Amino acid sequence: MQDLMLNLASTVVALAFVLLLAWVLIRGWRRLQTLGGRSPANDGDALRFVRALPVGARERVVLLDHAGERWMLGVTAGGISLLARWPQGETAAERQP
Repeated sequence: MQDLMLNLASTVVALAFVLLLAWVLIRGWRRLQTLGGRSPANDGDALRFVRALPVGARERVVLLDHAGERWMLGVTAGGISLLARWPQGETAAERQP
């Protein structure tokens, strides 16, 4: 019975050590990403996925926000094409020709 308790205690301690190590590594990795005072998630130049619309078996129309603009991309198995680009503040009525 004493051996069982000793094995269980050593397993719990080992698990706690692994979890603590993972937590320390994740915090360090996040801190390295935010060097320079900018967080990648809050960066204005970061790509932000808005929406994807499937138009075929492997084709999609994708909307992205990047650098204050909204980009409409056509994505196929053969490549990616720019379909349209608008300033971020532009309304839908202003986009119509």
